[in-house]
Amino acid sequence: MSYKTIRLDVSDAIATLTFNRPKVLNALNLEVIAEFHKALSDIQKKAEVKVLILTGAGRAFVAGADIAVLQDLDPLSAKQFAQSGQWALFALGAMDIPVIACVNGFALGGGCEIAMACDFVCASEEARFGQPEINLGLIPGFGGTQRLARLVGKARAKELCMTGRIITAQEAFAMGLVTRVFPGETLMEETLKIARILAAKGVVALRAIKHVIDNGHDVDLKNACALEADAFSLCFASPDQKEGTAAFLEKRAPKFSGKLV
Repeated sequence: MSYKTIRLDVSDAIATLTFNRPKVLNALNLEVIAEFHKALSDIQKKAEVKVLILTGAGRAFVAGADIAVLQDLDPLSAKQFAQSGQWALFALGAMDIPVIACVNGFALGGGCEIAMACDFVCASEEARFGQPEINLGLIPGFGGTQRLARLVGKARAKELCMTGRIITAQEAFAMGLVTRVFPGETLMEETLKIARILAAKGVVALRAIKHVIDNGHDVDLKNACALEADAFSLCFASPDQKEGTAAFLEKRAPKFSGKLV
């Protein structure tokens, strides 16, 4: 499928989705959100894709919502706009495969919310993060208050959302919002290195790790560990488990099949 506001490229088991409205810093409107949501569904259907990278064209990842759109919303349409963004980000978080945000520039408002919905974030040294909606008399609407608090703690989330302060990639790294920081000129190369490492792993184990961490995070420790034990045992139904243990004992690199069964 062709898209107007994003680009989707697949190569060597890695899909790269690029927000592609550079003239407006990849600002989000309903068309972008709908195409993004549709692209996630399309990627889920591609069995050959093992990792997804999100990035932005030009000097921004996503600089937030299109302010011209926000200006014309009434309360009902504003709720519909927020829900459409939330549904897309729930779909992003529910992806079976690892998702990496490759933040090349501004990740503000909805852009920061998209990054937080990914499994982890690689950022350029020039990247900037924030939830500046307060400066428009608004609050984050795509889950920003909730994901930010879970990632960096309530006090930091309140400070960032209440002041609208923009932070550097280094500060975001110190808070735990960003996982890795690279020079801008090598950001995509370094992100692809990580994606290739993930793409070479066993699919069942990768999915199990993502499922257990995501679903066990807000559960009491005993039940979360029970969830882990179930997922651990299911890995033994995978041919990759047999290959991985055999390769270790034979002192060679494993050759995972990339198959679920």
